[in-house]
This record gives sequence, structure tokens and C-alpha cells, in this order.
Amino acid sequence: MKVAVLGGTGSFGRAIASRLVALGEDDVVIGSRDAERAHEAAAALGGGRVAGAVNEDAVRGVDLAVLAVKADGALDTARAIAGALGETPLLSVASAISVQKGVGAFPDPHELSIAERVQRLVQAPVAAGLHSIAAASLEAEPPEEDALVCGDDPRAKEPALALAHKLVAGHALDAGPLASARALEGLTAVIVNLNRRYKAHAGIRVTGIEHT
Repeated sequence: MKVAVLGGTGSFGRAIASRLVALGEDDVVIGSRDAERAHEAAAALGGGRVAGAVNEDAVRGVDLAVLAVKADGALDTARAIAGALGETPLLSVASAISVQKGVGAFPDPHELSIAERVQRLVQAPVAAGLHSIAAASLEAEPPEEDALVCGDDPRAKEPALALAHKLVAGHALDAGPLASARALEGLTAVIVNLNRRYKAHAGIRVTGIEHT
């Protein structure tokens, strides 16, 4: 599979790209608004199966694009790449949360998830997932966590689940329609609060499911 990681110069995008490069099974394109930063990030990861490009070029000819930019730039990035993306499946991993000092993290009050708003901006099918996984958890070995992915279109959901399966030591689980991203994105705030309270890198494991 050829995967474009948009926002691959940021912490979470870089962690995803690094994990994929370490596995050596897929071709990876680091996407950024700045071509030079993208090339530098790709060079730092090394290996012959990783390249860097501006976002619009990064999504051309790939099997899956991962929208791993920060939440405040997700919609603008989606608009910018929409034409080049075409019908290439897109996985949105962004979560818009706010943090109040001394109180905690709060989920986005918007009625729609970022992923649903992205779907309105692009022709491509959109899936959402990986919201409970921290960049730091991907830096060493695959974390002992499950990855939750949702979406309405199997053209996006199936490759997103395949990608998620490579990132965690647990299971990649189908969490239903794209509307479930409202809960998954909000889960990021819960994870942040747990990490702050217990000084940990919390993750999710789902019990009671028969895995084959």
C-alpha cells in the first residue's frame, strides 16, 4: 500500500510515518505545506520507501491519505487537497479539544465531528480513527492498545482498518458509521485527562469481542 501522511512533519503524523517505515511493508509519502520540511522529514526517517512532497502532490497516486495535521488546520488542508485527492480514500485522525488550566480537556462542542466536516469538503470517501492513540505510544514498539475506526464507505474504512492494524499490538476495530467520529474525537479529551491525572500514556482495550 502507498500511504500519504499529511502533517507528517508534526508529532502524530511523524509517529505514524515512522512506524510504517520501520515495518517496511508500505511506501510512505510525507506531506506538508512546506516542501522543504517534507523532504527533511522524509530524509530523517531514511529508507528507500519514503519520500516528501507538498500536500497536494503527496496525495497523488496513493492508496490512502492520512489527514494528520492539527485540528485547527484540518479543514483548510482538506479544502486545499480536495482537487488533487479526487476519490482517494482519506483517514481523518484530528480531534479538536480545548484545555482549561486547572480544570482539564474538553471535547469540541461543534455538532459535527471534524471528520464529518472534512467529508463535506472532499469528494473522496472519509474514515476516522486512531483518536485514542498518542504519538508517544507509537515511538517505540506498537502499543498494547486497540485502534477504533469508523466510516460510511468501505473504500475508506477497509484501508484505514488495515493501516490501524499495523500501528497497534491490539486490534483494529470497526466502530460503525462516520457519525461515530463525534464520540471518537471526544475520546481524545478523555485520554488527555487520564494522562494528565495519572501521568501516563493511556490507551483503549475493548473486551468481550471475539477476534478472528
